[in-house]
Amino acid sequence: MKTLLGPFSQLLPMRNLPIRGAITDSQLEIIPNGGLVIENGKIVEIGVFDSLHQKYKSEGIKVEEVENESVALPGFVDAHTHICFGGSRAMDFAARNGGISYLEIAKAGGGIWSTVKHTRQASQADLVEITKFRMDKLLRNGITTVEVKSGYGLSLEEELKMLRAINQANSEHPIDTIATCLAAHIVPKDFGGGESAYLDMILQELVPIIQKEKLCNRFDIFIEDSAFSESESERYLKVLKQKGFDLTAHGDQFTTGGSQVAINCGARSVDHLEVSGEREIANLAKSQVIPVALPGASLGVGCDLTPARKLLDAGCSLAIASDWNPGSAPQGNLLAQASILSCFEKLSAAEVFAGITFRAGNALGVGNIGRLDMGFKADLVSFPCSDYQEILYHQGELKAGKVWKKGVGL
Repeated sequence: MKTLLGPFSQLLPMRNLPIRGAITDSQLEIIPNGGLVIENGKIVEIGVFDSLHQKYKSEGIKVEEVENESVALPGFVDAHTHICFGGSRAMDFAARNGGISYLEIAKAGGGIWSTVKHTRQASQADLVEITKFRMDKLLRNGITTVEVKSGYGLSLEEELKMLRAINQANSEHPIDTIATCLAAHIVPKDFGGGESAYLDMILQELVPIIQKEKLCNRFDIFIEDSAFSESESERYLKVLKQKGFDLTAHGDQFTTGGSQVAINCGARSVDHLEVSGEREIANLAKSQVIPVALPGASLGVGCDLTPARKLLDAGCSLAIASDWNPGSAPQGNLLAQASILSCFEKLSAAEVFAGITFRAGNALGVGNIGRLDMGFKADLVSFPCSDYQEILYHQGELKAGKVWKKGVGL
């Protein structure tokens, strides 16, 4: 049975907008008193609510009326998170604010390895519940699709535990979860070999089990002085590419080089890019790799933001994600972070909304989310206001009024 949802004071479908390059607010399609016709969790048609009601009333369409003024957009997509973890890194945060760098903390035994120890102590059932708890917060904030990485297990069994927990959380929660294997986060301190041997272990022992159990179709690697070299990262990613996996990479966070590895390997995205310069931006613009800005990490670490304006003006796409993790980005508020990024990088509202809807979906390789249009999932979020400009103006303090997942209000 078809359902008519609306009317919304403004409906922003985010359709007919480009995947790459700058977008002005004048390019936004805004439907006053908008509505959506939904069937079997997908959008049949969008338009003016009264016109849709007139068109479909002879079919006995069910009407789900929105009584208060509100602005509706596609459900948000958080394309980079690490929300499956145990423990806290509050001490790391205090140490960084005391003048110790992220890399110095890592070398002293803090950082990622600290979270590895806590995550290994958690059972799979513990991780499922922890992840679902964080997904609840995301859903309340309008996120209807989220990417979740492993990477705090760093052994065969512990990485499998994490990926199984992420998949189980996906099956038990309304949010659609995209699992990514980040076993190549750092070389674990208890591994009896260097980076080459560790990456070989992942390829030879972990990957076959992932394939057999269908635990994920995406792999990530942290390309950085404290993690994996450019040469070993490229070798690793190219093998995974040959095996048919989607690729992404942490690149250009503290030192450059990672973005070029992502380009060389045909990765779908490269995330961070805080230190990317003119050469890196030009090379990304000539590639199909999607830059993903992570303003939460810049806030948490206290470093420069991703050069989002330059990337867009060069013709790149741009997704924006929270990087919610216990170390460098503990806040996890995508809308607040995107609003702050827009202030410093002078992004239009259209560019921000594109970065957390269809462009983020594209960074994940998911094509039927992030727009409100025929055939797309009926995932949407509404805000209690009459003008879309209010949403970013309040920098995350204007909370989502309601969220619909596959047409069902939550």
